[in-house]
Amino acid sequence: MGTMRNTPIVVCLVVLLGASAGLSSGCLEYDRTSTLGPSSSGVAALLGSWTSTSAAPSASTCSDFRWDATQQTGNSASGTFSATCVGDLKVSGTAKGTLSGSAVTWDAQATASVPGLPSCAISLTGTAELAVDSIRVPYSGDTCLGKVSGVENLQKR
Repeated sequence: MGTMRNTPIVVCLVVLLGASAGLSSGCLEYDRTSTLGPSSSGVAALLGSWTSTSAAPSASTCSDFRWDATQQTGNSASGTFSATCVGDLKVSGTAKGTLSGSAVTWDAQATASVPGLPSCAISLTGTAELAVDSIRVPYSGDTCLGKVSGVENLQKR
């Protein structure tokens, strides 16, 4: 589970004292702790280095996702992307995610290579869910060795 976020909430009371018409106020403060949503606000929560937490890929999946989101424009973040797909297909290129609430619509455009075969273009897309310091990334796409799909969990490092 990610880091916890404390949000102070302040409640102020104003009491009118009848005859003297003076005002007396007092404030009470307490903390509310939340583990939902990103720890940074807005698209800044996407910036940084993200890596997979899963094992090796199978015949129709990808793993070892790495996304270094270094650029921010409006509600989008982009940067370099790499993964390993369908066994030993090494993928590298760029990925971009657009944040709306905690949903991240993303896509990756990359080149894939495997020993003994020519390089080929690949594309992955999906709608991910941003948590405190992790992203759950459902994806699907096409590679030169066939279609891939799955769910990858990325952890902010």
